[in-house]
Amino acid sequence: MSDRLPVVYLSHGAPPLADDERWTGELAQWGQDLPRPKRVLIVSAHWEAAPVTLSSTTGAPLLYDFWGFPQHYYEVTYDAPTAGDLADEVAGLVRQPGVPVERDETRGLDHGAYVPLKEMYPDADIPVLQMSMPTLDPQELFALGQRLAPLRDDGTLIVGSGFTTHNLRWFNPGAPADAAPPTPSSEFDAWAAESMASGDVDGLMDFLHRAPAAHEAHPRTEHWAPLYVALGAAGGAASTSVIDGFWYGLSKRSWQLA
Repeated sequence: MSDRLPVVYLSHGAPPLADDERWTGELAQWGQDLPRPKRVLIVSAHWEAAPVTLSSTTGAPLLYDFWGFPQHYYEVTYDAPTAGDLADEVAGLVRQPGVPVERDETRGLDHGAYVPLKEMYPDADIPVLQMSMPTLDPQELFALGQRLAPLRDDGTLIVGSGFTTHNLRWFNPGAPADAAPPTPSSEFDAWAAESMASGDVDGLMDFLHRAPAAHEAHPRTEHWAPLYVALGAAGGAASTSVIDGFWYGLSKRSWQLA
């Protein structure tokens, strides 16, 4: 019997995600509801590198890729097992003629990876590998996801980690975390929910021209880009919105793709 797993796109939050009881509870429940993966391959908005580069398989420390937070956020640990075998498989699937797959043994998981995984799999007992995004182009990332799809048949959970809207000018920690979002954030979120539910891959690919307030929701598209890896790995399959709502004006909507 196949161990084929769904694919995930999640909104990962900043380090203070750990202080939001509702959101952490939603992620924890999602981790329990998913079939237990044998391994996790995660693509985070916070690692762009070309060609495709894979994170440490020798145990590099976490990458605290943020500034100006209280000290305790820099003391978080997540000592998940490394995934050398997964790195070999990923390299074999995505390598193309004349374009090598690189490895960075100095790079541990960044906060787009360990922050949500710590909530979903708090025991840190599942091997994790992070992969860079070599581009922000939706078509290329979708094709990359397609090449990764066979990993799902061996119990690998493929995770795209970004944010459904990500305009830090809207981020207002002085307001309640669940305060009404700016109109452009809610408009983009509603469009994204409808497009994902209907499986409108063409529209999603062309989101900058078709989505309302696209340039406001994503002044730069790196937090939306991991969705395309997930879509490709899922073959554009139907999706379920698992988490919704807003966090300081940003949409935390997250999907599970069959």
